[in-house]
Amino acid sequence: MFQNALVFLIETIAGLFTVALLVRFFMQWARAPQRNPVSEVVNALTNFAVLPARRFIPGLWGLDLATLLVAWLVQFLELFLVLLLGGYPLHADPVQAFAAIALLAVVRLLRLGLYILMVALIVQAVLSWVNPYSSVAAVTNVLTRPFLRPVQRLVPPIANVDLSPLVLIVICQLILMLPVAYLEVLFMRLLR
Repeated sequence: MFQNALVFLIETIAGLFTVALLVRFFMQWARAPQRNPVSEVVNALTNFAVLPARRFIPGLWGLDLATLLVAWLVQFLELFLVLLLGGYPLHADPVQAFAAIALLAVVRLLRLGLYILMVALIVQAVLSWVNPYSSVAAVTNVLTRPFLRPVQRLVPPIANVDLSPLVLIVICQLILMLPVAYLEVLFMRLLR
């Protein structure tokens, strides 16, 4: 019972921190405004890990690789601790186990990134009806715009209703169901 509570606590803390790191990465990638409540909260939550990492990890083409690497490291440590507490035989082939956990952490980052995109799309849709001029709406618009543009070219508005967010959510769900789920199963098999 104590082990289950510890696993739950590790997964919750690491998952929320990884989401904050990925939101920071996406906001910097999409050039979201830095002077809004969402940016300030995310930066305040993640500065303690990202700022020291930036001293050693340079950016690349405007991407904040330090934030992305810290997010990967958090997922790697979460998986390692959860598998260790779950009794997985990681000592049988440590190199294979390390590689599988490293690749599984990348897949988990992709999964969390897709979930962040879907939540941003839903929040954007709700705020467009309730409060389209809020500071959160500005951030969600900036985050979702690069993903919505290609879909909007393929799916024109029907009776002045933009269905592209719905189509993009369906695409994200399909990506989660097919390649992401397959890769998770594949890398989990490598651990056994």
